[in-house]
Amino acid sequence: MEQMQTVRESVKRTETAALEISGLRARVEGKEILKGIDLVVRQGEVHALMGPNGSGKSTLANVLMGRPGYELTAGQVLFRGQDITGLSADRRAQLGLFLAFQYPTEIPGVSVVNFLRSAYNAVKSEQISALAFRKRLKEKMNMLGVEDAMVNRYVNQGFSGGEKKKNEVLQLAVLEPEIAILDETDSGLDIDSLKAVATGIQQLIGPNLGVLLITHYQRMLNYITPDHIHVMMDGRIVSSGGPELAHELEKKGYEGLRKELGEG
Repeated sequence: MEQMQTVRESVKRTETAALEISGLRARVEGKEILKGIDLVVRQGEVHALMGPNGSGKSTLANVLMGRPGYELTAGQVLFRGQDITGLSADRRAQLGLFLAFQYPTEIPGVSVVNFLRSAYNAVKSEQISALAFRKRLKEKMNMLGVEDAMVNRYVNQGFSGGEKKKNEVLQLAVLEPEIAILDETDSGLDIDSLKAVATGIQQLIGPNLGVLLITHYQRMLNYITPDHIHVMMDGRIVSSGGPELAHELEKKGYEGLRKELGEG
């Protein structure tokens, strides 16, 4: 039975994946944060979700990945046509979803290479040998310009902000999800680190990867050109458009757009 399920999932994964969010409402500690989100991200597309601090962007990312403590009160999240709102975070990852955290966690005593191999085995539901995984990892490291010294260190322990985010991009490359949610990957990065991380993400973008890029600033979009841009305020998406929308935001600011839209 389990083998048949694996075969069915394999067949499904040959189709184009889509993350479909409709009427999504959620609250944290009794306070409503998301107030009706409608959004569709398809494999091969890059969507940038922008908005001021406190607008609910990170809450949306955590709800989509099933992080505990976030209460879904209405709406639906479909992935490949399947309602995933009742699934655990690890099950969502196995289906092909990925979340890069705004603040990656340190894991003392666990090397990056061992962490990535464990994550790969868990997500892919297979046991790859250490030698085979090393070969696979090295290919991704070479592509992203990651040095051997970094993967032999403990996960994020003593890492700079840029190294932490680069490690997240390496994890994205190794796991090869179909839809990736990148939560403020540019947060806390200097210009050089931002360029390095953005360049890494750009290398992974293609027909097999859909990206929801959550960002506060336009600067990330200097290196990654999205197909669609959405602006989120007060728990709702208030405006959507093409890459030109980011330039409008640079001129008007979020407050300017808020006034123009009559929000608040």
